[in-house]
Amino acid sequence: MPVDRDVVQRKITLIAEDLVRLQPLARLTLQEYLARLEAQLATERLLERLIGRMLDINYHLAVELRGVAPKDFHESFLKLAELDVLPADFARRIARAAGLRNRLAHEYNEVDPAKVHAAAAEALTDVPRYLEHIQQFLDRLPDNTG
Repeated sequence: MPVDRDVVQRKITLIAEDLVRLQPLARLTLQEYLARLEAQLATERLLERLIGRMLDINYHLAVELRGVAPKDFHESFLKLAELDVLPADFARRIARAAGLRNRLAHEYNEVDPAKVHAAAAEALTDVPRYLEHIQQFLDRLPDNTG
């Protein structure tokens, strides 16, 4: 099947909307962030949603372009480097988000609020860059591919 541009574009829009919601939370000082439980909870949920939607895009592109799903969330970012969607160094960097998503979603380990706060600040830079690469890739696809 071809890449479903509408599905990917919808995910891009949802990610961008949540990124706007994340901005004021990510810009809190660590002290302000730690003093506000509601800010911590909102940040965790927004990051979980952002990363989850990025994973949806990763899997969609990998399956439609290669016919094989990545073995795990971390690998899904690396597969996008193999498909020339993301630069390899950036794919390795942003793949760390998969581990954060798992910790937030499944509460595998105690979540360190300071690390979540730092991840939110990184997301303000990394997520727009990810979205730019995805959009550029979609723009390069031939019309019959998606």
